[in-house]
Amino acid sequence: MVKHTVIARVSDGLPLAASVDDDQNGEAELADYKNKAKLLFKKMNENSEEKCSIESGNYYFHYLIQNGVCYMTICERSYPRQFAFSYLEELAKEFSMSYGNEVEKRNLRPYAFVKFDTFMQKTKKVYQNTRTQHNLDRLNTELNEVANIMTKNLENVLWRGEGLEKMSSLSDQLRYESQKYKKSYYIGDFGGINNNNLFLRTL
Repeated sequence: MVKHTVIARVSDGLPLAASVDDDQNGEAELADYKNKAKLLFKKMNENSEEKCSIESGNYYFHYLIQNGVCYMTICERSYPRQFAFSYLEELAKEFSMSYGNEVEKRNLRPYAFVKFDTFMQKTKKVYQNTRTQHNLDRLNTELNEVANIMTKNLENVLWRGEGLEKMSSLSDQLRYESQKYKKSYYIGDFGGINNNNLFLRTL
């Protein structure tokens, strides 16, 4: 399930719009994740991965960057990534058409496009039920499209210096995965630490 969505400018992390959440269950926990989303925006720049999934506890942060704008959603771990990125792509298309020419204005205030929540709520409802025929068809057709989207660990990104920059080549990506695997193997073998979240994975 999609829990929260926020749109921000990549150059400075300025929040442009956010969803109004009506689910009161787990509100305190979700508030913590919203704060972490703000920290993630501060880590972004023009060299950041255009699509990425970041895991943390019971949730995933999925984000999409287009035309200097980052579209990020917080979803439950069980929610299919195909749906999350398809949802973000629909938001990106509509937001760009509606506000694309205004995004880089210097005098923008935070959440200047708060009215975009109406479209977010409408689109969110379409993707909430993963068993509708519309979404089942989408699940089948988009599986390969998300297979190569990078998955990173939130704690590594925020506190251990791991960036969100693009891998410049396939060899860089393989080297990165190899280093992560070696590190997780070493810690798991000698330090008694659960290493499941220490290395980069793909779906």
